[in-house]
Amino acid sequence: MESKTKWVLDPAHSELMFKVKHMMIANVKGEFRTFHAEIDGEDILKANVRVKIDAASIFTNEKDRDNHLKSADFFDVENNKELVFESTSFEKADDENYKLKGLLSIKGVSKEITLNVEFGGINKDPWGNEKAGFSLEGKISRKDWGLTWNAALETGGVLVSDEVRISAEVQFAKQVA
Repeated sequence: MESKTKWVLDPAHSELMFKVKHMMIANVKGEFRTFHAEIDGEDILKANVRVKIDAASIFTNEKDRDNHLKSADFFDVENNKELVFESTSFEKADDENYKLKGLLSIKGVSKEITLNVEFGGINKDPWGNEKAGFSLEGKISRKDWGLTWNAALETGGVLVSDEVRISAEVQFAKQVA
């Protein structure tokens, strides 16, 4: 019987963050505290990636803002429990950098996004487990997923920018079944 290799997210060494311009003058940072990811295949650089993000795990260090983000104005976590990303391609840009393309699904809407990926490499931890590390960055337009809530400012402009910057530091552990 052929063994099957899968790379599973190490949540203790992974984080998924975002940044949005607020009042057109400063950035508000946040994170999703609960997410799961798997990469299927022996060669981590050629395998398919699946990420499931718990929408209710959004955290911006401000309870009222977090509750607003969980409401129907934004993620509507009562009716949309997860954000899902599934890769469609992973292409080498240079020795350490890649372009990861895939479909991001939010509130029933799926759109292709491209993330810049820096591959940190593969190493063994002190217990002999094989680990792989990646840094990811990208930008999306929240309007593409119908996340259009906003408020006008007296001086012109809007309270929350359309552009959302995404970044992640992730580590995967190799598992052979």
